[in-house]
Amino acid sequence: MNIGSLVSYIPKSRILLWADLTYSDAEEITKTQSTAEISRILCQALHIQAPEPQRDILLEMYTNIVLFCRQQKFSKEQTSVLLSIIKNVHQLNTETPLNNMDQCFTYCSELLLCHSVRRPPFSIDLFNSAQVTEIMKYLINTYMRHYLLYKYIFTPQMYLDLSLSYVGMPDELTTDQLETSEAEMETKNKADEASEQETASTETLLTETEVLKQDPSPKGELRTIIQKES
Repeated sequence: MNIGSLVSYIPKSRILLWADLTYSDAEEITKTQSTAEISRILCQALHIQAPEPQRDILLEMYTNIVLFCRQQKFSKEQTSVLLSIIKNVHQLNTETPLNNMDQCFTYCSELLLCHSVRRPPFSIDLFNSAQVTEIMKYLINTYMRHYLLYKYIFTPQMYLDLSLSYVGMPDELTTDQLETSEAEMETKNKADEASEQETASTETLLTETEVLKQDPSPKGELRTIIQKES
């Protein structure tokens, strides 16, 4: 796999009003007070079809964003945009197993800027500076703090299989070649042991013969006669 294909690039920021959460979905969320019902609406509106446990993690993340928006008294438009911002940042995070935290944070900042400055048709002033500050605090303390956990759960794991080859070194032997080499080495060792034993026996015999030659006593002559007969 080419490493270059795993590198993430920051997408161009764009206006996300009603991009994922429609006005009718926002109306339905506003009317309900049940957390479970909010999760159900978000699951349908955001088309969450991930397997477990990814599905529950996403629903919990988006539901907490809705609760944060209620706490900050955000409008339906602001809630819709903030959900889409988190969704886009999460997609950027999980599109690569490599660390792209800086890109995610930059992309999040650009999306917030795109919705806090009136410069049509490129940006709108949906959030004021105080709201942007609160949103950034929330995102840093929640999503960005658990960035690596989201990365681990939603991206495939990669393993490095490293193989080194050196110029001028002999090629690696195959299994058959290794077995043949071991057999030849064992045969050579046995031959060396037999040769050493034969040499030792010869040296012993020569030593005894020299002793007999130097011993003119009757015992020496008798020993010589016995060796000749044997």
